[in-house]
Amino acid sequence: MRFVFVLPLLPLAGCIQPTISKIDYRTYRIESGGIPGGSDAPNRRLAEQVCPSGYRVVDETSHQNTPDRARDEIGDTFTTWTVRCL
Repeated sequence: MRFVFVLPLLPLAGCIQPTISKIDYRTYRIESGGIPGGSDAPNRRLAEQVCPSGYRVVDETSHQNTPDRARDEIGDTFTTWTVRCL
């Protein structure tokens, strides 16, 4: 019976994972999903995976709306990092 209740929530679990896109040779953009409290730990973990020898945060933005800024999600903070590998 519990399986029936967990199944609809399964697609939502992937929405919180950060996404990464390559800008140039050593520069990446990391966009996190909505995280209550605005933690940047998912961005740090992904940056450490992409840049094992270290990274520098070039730009950081955070906002309270969804990525398309069409509606509010109360309590969730979305962050975007631009990192450069060392």
